[in-house]
Amino acid sequence: MKKFTWLCLLLGFYQFAQAQTFSLESIKSYPFPTELTSAARGSRIAWAFAEQGKRNVYVAEGPDFAPRKLTNYTDDDGQELTSLSISDDGKWVVYVRGGDHGSNWDDELPVNTLSSPTAPKVQIWTVPFAGGEPKAIAEGDAPVISPSNNPNTPARIAFIKGGQVWVSPVDGSTPAKALFNARGTNSSLQWSPDGSKLAFVCDRKDHAFVGVFTNETTPITWIAPSFSQDDSPRWSPDGKRLVFVRTPGSGGAPDSILTRKHRPWSIWNADVASGTASQIWQAPKTLAGSQPTTHGGFNLHWAASDRIVFLSYQDGWPHLYSIASSGGAPLLLTPAPFMAEHITLTHDRKWLLFSGNTGPDKLDIDRRHVVRVPVDKAAMEVLTPGAGLEWTPVVTGDGATIAMISATAQRPPLPTVMPFTKGTSRVLAQNLVPATFPQNQLVTPKQVVFKAPDGMTVHGQLFEPAGGGAGKKPTLIYVHGGPPRQMLLGWNYSDYYANSYALNQYLASQGFMVLSVNYRLGIGYGYDFHQPANGGANGASEYQDIRAAAVWLAEQPQVDATKIGIYGGSYGGYLTALALARDSKLFAAGVDIHGVHDWSQQRSGSGQTDRFEKIPDAEKAARVVWESSPVSSVSSWTSPVLIIHGDDDRNVRFNQSTDLVRRLDKQGVPMETLVIVDDTHHWMKHSNAIKMSAATADYFKRKLMKPRQ
Repeated sequence: MKKFTWLCLLLGFYQFAQAQTFSLESIKSYPFPTELTSAARGSRIAWAFAEQGKRNVYVAEGPDFAPRKLTNYTDDDGQELTSLSISDDGKWVVYVRGGDHGSNWDDELPVNTLSSPTAPKVQIWTVPFAGGEPKAIAEGDAPVISPSNNPNTPARIAFIKGGQVWVSPVDGSTPAKALFNARGTNSSLQWSPDGSKLAFVCDRKDHAFVGVFTNETTPITWIAPSFSQDDSPRWSPDGKRLVFVRTPGSGGAPDSILTRKHRPWSIWNADVASGTASQIWQAPKTLAGSQPTTHGGFNLHWAASDRIVFLSYQDGWPHLYSIASSGGAPLLLTPAPFMAEHITLTHDRKWLLFSGNTGPDKLDIDRRHVVRVPVDKAAMEVLTPGAGLEWTPVVTGDGATIAMISATAQRPPLPTVMPFTKGTSRVLAQNLVPATFPQNQLVTPKQVVFKAPDGMTVHGQLFEPAGGGAGKKPTLIYVHGGPPRQMLLGWNYSDYYANSYALNQYLASQGFMVLSVNYRLGIGYGYDFHQPANGGANGASEYQDIRAAAVWLAEQPQVDATKIGIYGGSYGGYLTALALARDSKLFAAGVDIHGVHDWSQQRSGSGQTDRFEKIPDAEKAARVVWESSPVSSVSSWTSPVLIIHGDDDRNVRFNQSTDLVRRLDKQGVPMETLVIVDDTHHWMKHSNAIKMSAATADYFKRKLMKPRQ
């Protein structure tokens, strides 16, 4: 019996050791694709690849779709590639290099992760699809290529510089110049189908207009100007009309801060020549009927058959609808209980393609699959069922091929193509996954479902060490940021959360159990989950989901209840800090990565003013906001913590951590810190993402694991 026991122990140790053979650098070596796009004609596609911090544009063309590297940026310098597009004729690829376009402010300003004495620029670049040297068009952002229907008239790039609209030929043959000047901050550029006009949004702070520019000698046409905020202009196929969204302008009597309110919106159809418009649809005056806040917002398009398509949460799920351009009852295109995101209209305007957490498997609610639906009929099809994950679909200009990004629990995301008529998909660029990437050693996270104290159903993904043997294990709770995000049963479609998924896999390989929690305020589970009562700064109702996760873990036989740690970034950092401040007896240690710690300092615009009229619940709201902040509970914080923050953060202000460090130091809380100089919220420099992940893993090993003998 003793011999058998020792044999089992030795075998278990061997299996455990086998699971420890990959490094953090190897799990983080995967290439990550973004910005997938297609030309309006032909079969050309393009995407951006981040390869260990070196970001480049890749292209491919049917029928073989062999990937080809189009640019040659060789440094891990933190310069992102965004706004990638291909001219209609497929001859030119345009992109923006620089900035931080996932930020809450200053996204158009340069990021200098190398601390270079000469700061980088945020520039628009153009390069021939066939290959050649990229050319910097100008400093600017948000480029839009005009349709190129006339081979004798080169396409133009309209873009934003300093809030104004500029233009350049797509080949950069002449210098960029200001196209026109319109008072306010201009954005949302949309060329007319023939390229002769440009629609745009002019934001004038308390109101916003949709404008149409024709040429240098014709006054701008303002479309049905009002005291409202107009947005999302979209052209009719013949270029004679525009559809847009109207929401109320700012102002009115001061209203309650804590009371949830309907946020109205409506869709309008305008005649471009006269500038007149009429309302064709108004959102239901319910909480769920409020302005949608998932990916793409309104997702407004003018589709074929004179249909207007849009997204609404009105039935409790972010669904797609279609309505006649003249108005009438909208048609629900996606009736099942799931969310639609990454929504695109095919070039012929006949189909909507999107990512959906739906399919024949009950686990699909925690996945993404590519779905299509015609714009005029509720005939939805899930095109990529199975245990994998697929997102951001686009259709080639010839209508023959769907391009997407796909992944599994083990294989990292890669561009993928499949026939539009359905069939076998083909993964591209697999040769770019390094040989050292530990794909065969990654675990498949398990779906976990539990209840919060108020009855809310909460989903999570449990990473269990492979071959870890018996015995109780130290366990970590991972808390995503956002908060409108959803962690999945495999690699995530966001580069930030792909990094988190990789770190969770690495922590599992080191012997930790890891539970990633999809707490309320997140997406994927309907309106009541996404927009709960008393959430965030108005009561932190979502914290009970995090605490419930720890209580659930403590009851599991393989978990050491005395060694439950917690970590997360951004909103996940906020909930990590809240957990340590309120429940240090439950959470043994934590890593707080650029979290919010005092809502009253992070928020703006909700305080009292010198107006005679006062916000009716200002005093109560101030108390709730304070009590929802981790700093209000610092007196009960005893667990050790590592605080990490980049000091060019444009999502959560760096002083949120500076303030907390002072408070914890005064309280005598065991604390370590890591400041990453000149990087942003998104770890634009790959080596900084490695540094953050390594510090997190090392900290938990030191605090929650016994030293190996």
